[in-house]
Parts: sequence; structure tokens; C-alpha cells
Amino acid sequence: MNIKIINKEFCICKVTNLAEVNFQDEFCFLSKTDEEISLVCTSDYVPSNTIAKEDGWKAFRVQGILDFSLTGILSKISSLLAENNISIFAVSTYNTDYIFIKDYNFQNALTVLKEYGYTIE
Repeated sequence: MNIKIINKEFCICKVTNLAEVNFQDEFCFLSKTDEEISLVCTSDYVPSNTIAKEDGWKAFRVQGILDFSLTGILSKISSLLAENNISIFAVSTYNTDYIFIKDYNFQNALTVLKEYGYTIE
């Protein structure tokens, strides 16, 4: 399986509303529930109406379009990383999965995945 590194720095935020979210950002992941609005964006586009945030994330995606019938892809990656004390923040889209890892652990994560047969692009 191929892993594609995304050469950006990310921030995971909680925002008060969507008014200041920059939808022109190349990567913008939103979740809205009855309790919160969460945003993952590149660090250059953190909105000023952010009420909580966690800086310093790097990301990669599982390359290609994943069919909904496929099982265990995210589970396998997260298990391998958890066994090596590397925590993740995952976002799934219609096409694929994005995995966010704190920048200080990013290279370690790539090394672990490479050891288990993943191809890093």
C-alpha cells in the first residue's frame, strides 16, 4: 500500500462558527456536531475565531481511491503506530484516509510503516 506524504504543517482547531474558515485552503476538513465545530487546516489558515487549537501536525494519506467494501486499512495503520507509541488523528474522506501525526513523531511513523511494507511517496 502506498502512503503519500503531504508537505504541509497542519493545525487541529475548534472554532465558534464557519464564518472565518478559508475554504480556499488546499486542505480543509470540517466536522460539525451538536457539541462543536472542528477544523483541520494548514497552519497558514487558522481562523481568528478559533477557541482551542493544537499546532504542529504533519500528514500523509493512503494513496488512491479506497472502495467502501475494503476493511481494516485504517485499523492496521493505527495499530502499527499505536504499538510504537505513536498517536494519530485520522480523517476519512469519500476517497481515502488522512492520518495526522505530531511533527516530532512523523519520521518515526514513516519508518514504522516502511518496515511493515508500506511504500512512502
